[in-house]
Amino acid sequence: MLILGLDPGSLHTGYGLIEKVGSVLALREAGRISCRKELSLPVRLARLAEHAAELVARWRPDLAALESPFHGPNARSLIVLAQARGALLAAVAGAGVAVQEYTPAEVKSAVTGNGRADKQQVARMLGVLLALSRDPAERPAHDATDALAVAVCCAHRLRHDRLRAALK
Repeated sequence: MLILGLDPGSLHTGYGLIEKVGSVLALREAGRISCRKELSLPVRLARLAEHAAELVARWRPDLAALESPFHGPNARSLIVLAQARGALLAAVAGAGVAVQEYTPAEVKSAVTGNGRADKQQVARMLGVLLALSRDPAERPAHDATDALAVAVCCAHRLRHDRLRAALK
């Protein structure tokens, strides 16, 4: 099963694609979609959706996962983040890929066992779970690491989420 994790932002959006075979997780691709700040927000959102659609077309993931919205540093930042999420959701769901959403605490807990873990703890555990290189120069960028954490959370929660859906 292929899972695409996305960490939305209007300037930089991280993505991480993992494959789950049984209980084994493997990194397939990770990176960052970046847009120049000089571009208008509508153009950045269009490019974000375009790149997300290209990722989906190239890899054909079974699922996509994003963090659910949380409060931002200010209302304007939260609105822009919501618009970036909307562009990603439209591109992914428009291609027929099911989407799962998890809170930041759920993601941290699934990856580290601690819902209040810091970014360094999450990155270290991703290194273990995905057998990433110990060389910082060879590790995914910060935005991609956040996206991989969401994908790993989704992989860990699949069975639980399916059981819960069956009970509804």
